[in-house]
Amino acid sequence: MLAKYVRPLLSIPVAKLVEWMQGAGVTPNMVTYAGFLLTIVSAIILGTGAFRIGGFVLWTAAMFDMLDGSLARATNQSSVFGAFIDSTLDRYSESVTFLAMVYYYSAVPGSRMQLVLIFIILVGSLMVSYTRARAEGLNVKVTEGWLQRPERLTLLITGLILGSYILNPILWFMAIFTNLTALQRVYEVYWRLRNEVTVKK
Repeated sequence: MLAKYVRPLLSIPVAKLVEWMQGAGVTPNMVTYAGFLLTIVSAIILGTGAFRIGGFVLWTAAMFDMLDGSLARATNQSSVFGAFIDSTLDRYSESVTFLAMVYYYSAVPGSRMQLVLIFIILVGSLMVSYTRARAEGLNVKVTEGWLQRPERLTLLITGLILGSYILNPILWFMAIFTNLTALQRVYEVYWRLRNEVTVKK
């Protein structure tokens, strides 16, 4: 949802970066791996409690995540494996980010609620991805959702950079709406499959 509005605003700077990368011989998979490595660096920083610095590093990693697809399309290097590894590393990226936050909060007295919220968010995030993948296995294309990965990243990075007064409400919001997004996709698949059966009759 968010990407639909943000991508047009970033189209010119992204195009220039893609042009430079193409000239430098950078491949889409190189960008994907670089973004993942930056996410790991961000996680290490988050684990120390330096949320603001970690948030900025995570924002940089998110920019890499946006560039790899644009570079693949510009250089005609799109591939099934590229899409597969990109999605796989996206799941690992979210997991390692929240693991770092769990590591930090586990040492902070009175942070049980944050730990619970992070667990609920992680489950919801994985279910959002799983429902889409399972739907595609049933030949049902599902792309809608309130909190897809771009929205989740934007909210999390905003909270990390602005501090706990913003981060805590954001964790509550993400815990609720990430799982509602998964249920939204379940309903969408149900509705589409039901309509297909009705049409066939």
